[in-house]
Amino acid sequence: MDMMELDGSQGGGQLLRSALTLSLCTGIGFTMRDIRAQRRRPGLMRQHLTAVTAAARVGNACTQGVQLGATSLRFEPGSVCAGDYQFATGSAGSATLVLQTILPALWQAAAPSRVRLEGGTHNPLAPSADFIADAYLPALARMGVQASLELQQHGFHPAGGGVLQVEVAPCAALQACDFQDRGNLASIEATVLMSGLSSSIGLRELQVLADILGVDAHPRHVHSVRPALGPGNVALVHVRHDAHVEVFSGHGERGVSAEQVGARLAGQVQQYLQGSGCVGEHLSDQLLLPMALAGAGSFTTAAISEHLVSNARLIEKFLPVEFDWQPHAGGWRVTVSR
Repeated sequence: MDMMELDGSQGGGQLLRSALTLSLCTGIGFTMRDIRAQRRRPGLMRQHLTAVTAAARVGNACTQGVQLGATSLRFEPGSVCAGDYQFATGSAGSATLVLQTILPALWQAAAPSRVRLEGGTHNPLAPSADFIADAYLPALARMGVQASLELQQHGFHPAGGGVLQVEVAPCAALQACDFQDRGNLASIEATVLMSGLSSSIGLRELQVLADILGVDAHPRHVHSVRPALGPGNVALVHVRHDAHVEVFSGHGERGVSAEQVGARLAGQVQQYLQGSGCVGEHLSDQLLLPMALAGAGSFTTAAISEHLVSNARLIEKFLPVEFDWQPHAGGWRVTVSR
């Protein structure tokens, strides 16, 4: 088996997750050293362990060094098998990041799969379940991927306990897609999720979003999560253009007022709206891998993040593609080609 040696010191968990995905999709094994070396707590954390475990099960892989805190591991993939899977982070670790790790391998499988994921569904440093369902999966659908997500139970940090049910169909070949123009603005909608906290907090956040963005501030947009497994507060804004949807989130935290949460979130949305790029910062990073698997594609975005650069360079190690980014209309145009 071909084996690749990777340096994990220049990135976080995203480098590991991308390596796992690419290994499953290409059959190339890897060893990674200095995993998350520059993070405050280096090495594998629970959600990383779950991602490795999930990738190993889906791809019948052999692994070495998979333990909490490990800074190196070896991953040798076997054949990817469709099936009915269940994975739990055992904490509030992100269930959506585990999903993104295994999803490309499952859509390459020969039969449909169902995956139940337990853990965090709305985490500050991960895509929310709403982002996956309403931005990420629709973008993949334009490339030919048929997948659906059902949010069965919300999970917030630190309690976790969220449940996602995902179904994915086989996709024989991804279609190259260009995300160049988002089209005319269709709507901006805000929703606030509250768990174990007063709904008045959510109403204050909603009012700030209404004042700045002009969204509807009706109390029906504040949803109390039941059962409340722990305290949680997430404000979500869906920005719908004719050709593209982006989802932005702001998380309540101790010592930060509802007004600050709302204002920060509104600032994110305004920055996107004032730019000309089709794809937001987070989705731009996540589209690289499926575009590379398709062998071609492009998108426009406002900025080139460090995440995007490190992810692109890793993908180029596994696949015969090249990424390029050039200034475009006040932002950037990213392309992939063989």
